[in-house]
Amino acid sequence: MERPVVLTIAGSDSGGGAGIQQDLKIFTVLGVYGASVITALTAQNTLGVQAVEQVSPEFVRRQLDVIFQDLRPAVAKTGMLLNAGVVKGVADILSRQADTILVIDPVMVSKNGHRLLDDEGVTALREHLFPLASIITPNIPEAEVLTGMRIRNYDDARSAAIGLKGQLSGAYVLLKGGHLEDRKDSPDILAGPDGVTEIPGKRYLNRNTHGTGCTLSAALTAFISQGLGFEDAARRSKEFVSLAIRAATPLGAGIGPTDPLALLEKNMARYQVLESLEKAWKMLASRPARQLVPEVQINLGYALPWAGSVDEVAAFPGRIVGLDNGVARVSGPAFGASSHVARIILTSMAVDPDYRSAMNIRYDRSYVSRAEELGYVVAEFSRRDEPENFREVEGSTLVWGVNRVIGRLGKIPDFIFDLGDMGKEPMIRVLGPDPVAVVEKSLVVSGLAENNAGPH
Repeated sequence: MERPVVLTIAGSDSGGGAGIQQDLKIFTVLGVYGASVITALTAQNTLGVQAVEQVSPEFVRRQLDVIFQDLRPAVAKTGMLLNAGVVKGVADILSRQADTILVIDPVMVSKNGHRLLDDEGVTALREHLFPLASIITPNIPEAEVLTGMRIRNYDDARSAAIGLKGQLSGAYVLLKGGHLEDRKDSPDILAGPDGVTEIPGKRYLNRNTHGTGCTLSAALTAFISQGLGFEDAARRSKEFVSLAIRAATPLGAGIGPTDPLALLEKNMARYQVLESLEKAWKMLASRPARQLVPEVQINLGYALPWAGSVDEVAAFPGRIVGLDNGVARVSGPAFGASSHVARIILTSMAVDPDYRSAMNIRYDRSYVSRAEELGYVVAEFSRRDEPENFREVEGSTLVWGVNRVIGRLGKIPDFIFDLGDMGKEPMIRVLGPDPVAVVEKSLVVSGLAENNAGPH
């Protein structure tokens, strides 16, 4: 398969969480071929940059020359450039590459405050490299340096994005909103020839944010090389970096890196999710489980790791129905097949990402009593307490009810039930890490399990 060639022009991060190392990981994950030009060597880890050794502008130029002589990158991105000499050398070579799209990440200061581009370099960046750019991706501190304005809130950030766009000739500005102090979310702002667009994003409160700027700009580079327009590429890149933050495993004693491999792991899990649902279905179908089926039928769902939407939760199309004294299904599991059970799972995963499965079963007081006797965590919510604004939105009752229970308990229970309301059937929801565990719980409390033991 032919792959686009892309190029990163940046510093080396000895800790592997940013710079050249991170860029090349992301290029590989997203299926493009990555070449690299190293502008500086850093001695750093999660605690910060300890030392920097510059690569001479002449050798940076030499690296660029040989790459363009042979590989002809479709898109190039710049990161840490360190000083004016490197900036001018990069600009001189890139100015001769009319067919190469340029993404500029104006890296200026590390997260622990180490200066990564001097004042002369900032001036050279603005005068020599910006005129060649197709899109630049500053964060708020960088935008403050480039515009000279104090950015205190979202409106300031929007004005700064528009102001920066005015300094460029037809290029886009993607101003990253991670430093916004007046927003609980983390929107980015895309200013381009067609106006200003907000790229929404959630804020994830963890310390694994080293390399977020590199992660975003590298993903943007890859998506643009694959033919996406700038707005679509910005949205996909935002999703990619959000997943990389959420999935990151803490490393070191300081600010840990994002995890760009999470997308690979998530995609690889699709088969395992469907296989686990099939295994759970066979377990359920092997018992006389008709007694578990409510009037609205059953659905059983299982989410991908770090799922963020209904389309990333698999369930059974047409639901699981009662047949004679057992159960039957219309078809095998598929992603996006049930919004109701998916909402329960996504709500649980927002609290504990390991709780990726749920199933609804018929309400029976004896099931609730047996669950309590066996030591399961059981909780109830009342639909009558639901605020009116939630009642008006289809499917929001489940989100409200699950959130209410989890907020009250401070953890996710094994079972959540409600006694229904006008036109609403009483129901039990069973939650767990995977569908086999969920079906086992259901069979145990209904007396259908071979071993009717409680939680292990």
